[in-house]
Amino acid sequence: MPVATIKFYVRAGLIAPARKTGQTMSWYSPKVVERLKAIKELQERQFLPLDVIKQALDRDEEAPDELAAAEAIAGVLAKRGGRRSRTRDEVLARGASAIELQWLATAGLAVPGADGAYRGDDLALLSTLGAARRAGIRADMLPFDIMQAYLMALHALVEVELRLFRDGVIRKADRRDVARLTTAATKLSERLVVIVRRKLLLPTLRQLIEEELDVEDRTLRKPADRVRGQHQRSRPRRRAR
Repeated sequence: MPVATIKFYVRAGLIAPARKTGQTMSWYSPKVVERLKAIKELQERQFLPLDVIKQALDRDEEAPDELAAAEAIAGVLAKRGGRRSRTRDEVLARGASAIELQWLATAGLAVPGADGAYRGDDLALLSTLGAARRAGIRADMLPFDIMQAYLMALHALVEVELRLFRDGVIRKADRRDVARLTTAATKLSERLVVIVRRKLLLPTLRQLIEEELDVEDRTLRKPADRVRGQHQRSRPRRRAR
């Protein structure tokens, strides 16, 4: 496994050295080898977010059913992602920039494999980004700070979804049915999110437009109100007879 990958896993909290000797040498427990194999397997069976992999592996000894559930989710995502692969140079040629690739890798959204190629949902995300650029949607139209807010919102959604899996399917299902029920629940949740988003998109857009129009209306009324007030104050008073 490349040194850069090991360092990335350390920064993500997936593994930790047993002790460090100086700036360039670290010692690891032999158990880390099995953990690295599990991480690689879950990524290659397509691509659970690293924080989800970490949670599943951390709970493996206490709740082995959760790893089975994580593998079932990974299996569903693998089928969604397909088997295509593209190198970094190919992705750059299709419209992505080096800065974008670095940001997406840091966020854990598009991380190349050990061979340097992108696959699965990572590649699907990059293909979508390239399609947006070719359609004329520039980086300044959808900057990374907007993507960061979107990512935070989706993280919250994923946490709720996994909590439902853990409290519902994993803890209440028969152990033999955990993988099957998790697979079914994952497919249903993907459809549910798409449908609910579609239902909320137009009403939310209308609400945002109405709020903006209301703000503009109040802004336009304020100068007129001030002018009327000044006119009333400047009007000469009539003398009492």
